[in-house]
Amino acid sequence: MSDAAGAATLKDEGNGRYRIGGTMTMASVSRLRTLGLQAFARGSGAVELDLSGVARADSSSLALLIDWLAWARAAGRTMKFLGLPASLLALARLSDVEDLLAS
Repeated sequence: MSDAAGAATLKDEGNGRYRIGGTMTMASVSRLRTLGLQAFARGSGAVELDLSGVARADSSSLALLIDWLAWARAAGRTMKFLGLPASLLALARLSDVEDLLAS
């Protein structure tokens, strides 16, 4: 699944595992949020997101991950982030939310 601009992708790899790739910026996160929530709602149990394929991320990407994490917690599910890009980890540190993204 990709956003309208083709910048970001969300691939369902089965068993609650998803791979995100491309460019996660303000131009793509709204659509990516919708795609993610629809995909996550179809499953049950833990959600694992591999972000190792993300080429570029900005602060809207961080907001998206926190939003998805809040959704998972409200749904009584766990969410784990793998392969977080260094730029996203740096933003999380600056925003003092790095612990939220920790596995």
